[in-house]
Amino acid sequence: MLPSVCWLQDCHGDSVPLVGGKCASLGELINAGVRVPPGFALTTAGSRRFMAEAGLDLEVRSLLNGADAADLDALEAASMRIRALIEAQPFSEDIEDEVAERYRQLSVRCGMPAVPVAVRSSATAEDLEGASFAGQQDTYLWIRGADAVLHHMRRCISSLYTARAIAYRANKGYDDIGLAIAVGVQKMANSYTAGVMFTIHPANGDRSVIVIDSNFGFGESVVSGEVTPDHFVVNKVTLDIIDRVVSQKLVCYTVDAKEQVSRATEVPFERQRVQSLIDDEVTELAWMGKRIEKHYGRPMDIEWAVDKDLPAGGNIFILQARPETVWSARSRAASNHPAGTAMDYILSAMLAGKKVG
Repeated sequence: MLPSVCWLQDCHGDSVPLVGGKCASLGELINAGVRVPPGFALTTAGSRRFMAEAGLDLEVRSLLNGADAADLDALEAASMRIRALIEAQPFSEDIEDEVAERYRQLSVRCGMPAVPVAVRSSATAEDLEGASFAGQQDTYLWIRGADAVLHHMRRCISSLYTARAIAYRANKGYDDIGLAIAVGVQKMANSYTAGVMFTIHPANGDRSVIVIDSNFGFGESVVSGEVTPDHFVVNKVTLDIIDRVVSQKLVCYTVDAKEQVSRATEVPFERQRVQSLIDDEVTELAWMGKRIEKHYGRPMDIEWAVDKDLPAGGNIFILQARPETVWSARSRAASNHPAGTAMDYILSAMLAGKKVG
């Protein structure tokens, strides 16, 4: 019998059917020795049990039956109904107990009562090459307490049925009936700075560089596009910073100490034009990105954070890593051309430190 809950460190790259793309990737990174915050997952078996025991499967199927992906109003109505049904149902007592016990153990491991966590959707059809499902399901930051974790798990499951996600899957030919979702619960990095990193230039497909975007606070402001982040381009071979743009950053997300929730706050004027990453952190991030790309053997899209509660040298964490989808497909097509193959060989040899020619 498949487990309803499992630790992230027990997951690997081939665990996608059980824990979805995001959690499988996190488990793969942990087992590859990459610094990743600890956590656990409600598995696809657990979420299917929840849906079946609550009698939601047939209702969802009925509401989606014959849905027209082009009729956004009808999709939105169906989505609102499905999400309300899912979020109103409790988990079974044994799933609640197992999630609460894993959360308790995680809090003990982290040395913090009711440890703050990120609750992240992890669908089986996300993070795949040739399809960009990233961002279609929900993530909730700075969640504390077992009851709050369970509530946001249900919200993550229901986010599989947003109107946007339903329409996208229909247009891509993915069957909703066979779809499943897991939910990751991961210790929250109390970020001084966070953002995204690509091991390929996202604007032009240049594989010889690593591109890092950053802002103060949690990475939500960067991922959502709410701010123009600081921008660094790093040579992938030498790890030298070859370009930097320090932007005016007006907003960041930090924890509200009184309410213990993540909130958008104004960046103090004196910090708005201050570089949000020091150069040593940019270099360490690029080194980590290069290592992750080597492990996966392909360009990667990575989310990261610098934890302000930990000392420098061990406070940079990888929060997510997924294959880059836009330029990877173009690179595969180009590699069929003799010139493309030669250039790929030369670049690969340079990155490996080999002499070419």
